[in-house]
Amino acid sequence: MRVLTRSLEVWRLGVLNYLEALKLQEKLVTDRKSGKITDTLLSLQHPPTYTLGKRQTVHNLLVSESQLKSMGAELHYTQRGGDITYHGPHQAILYPIISLRDIGFGARKYVETLELTMIELASLHGVKAHAGESGETGVWVGERKIGAIGVRISSGITSHGVAFNIDPDLSYFEHIVPCGIADKEVTSLKREVDSDLPAEELIHEQLISCFVRLFGYNNVIWKDNPSLCDQQS
Repeated sequence: MRVLTRSLEVWRLGVLNYLEALKLQEKLVTDRKSGKITDTLLSLQHPPTYTLGKRQTVHNLLVSESQLKSMGAELHYTQRGGDITYHGPHQAILYPIISLRDIGFGARKYVETLELTMIELASLHGVKAHAGESGETGVWVGERKIGAIGVRISSGITSHGVAFNIDPDLSYFEHIVPCGIADKEVTSLKREVDSDLPAEELIHEQLISCFVRLFGYNNVIWKDNPSLCDQQS
């Protein structure tokens, strides 16, 4: 029986400014819609950055923009779903640019599979995580949020994605109502495990591996720091 080949390009981009990542995603979404590229997964980290979803719930930002600048953090408005969130060093971010039609996923199954991707990563380190209650997107350990989800789907093509807290400075979350859910803590893998974590690069690879398996890709092409200038031209 012939096995259908499902290919995914994985781009390991290191630390990338949020606006650069946003511009790159927009270009790749256009290319994916036109069939110029295959499904693509961006793996990266951002400098300290706060982002708002398309509902622009600024009231969940608890400090002024001038205070953010003094902290060395940026604020950006996006067209993804979800509420305000924080991105920063020691956080694993995945931005899938994939065709839901090609893999036969609806929006709900897509988000649920993203949640499972982070749940499986946590379980590899002995942490029991779970999806949120109704209206609470993302992944939780008890009442503490360890992974955030904010996606955009345009003509069946995805962008934005997930952010999993490996060991970020959690004090940055004190300046927002994370994902618009009050009275809930934010946690990290480092805080939840009893032993030392492996190298962050390995944890990023584990997250990618969970994604690849759960979304059913059997041909993975790896690219380390591909030329962003070429892609954005």
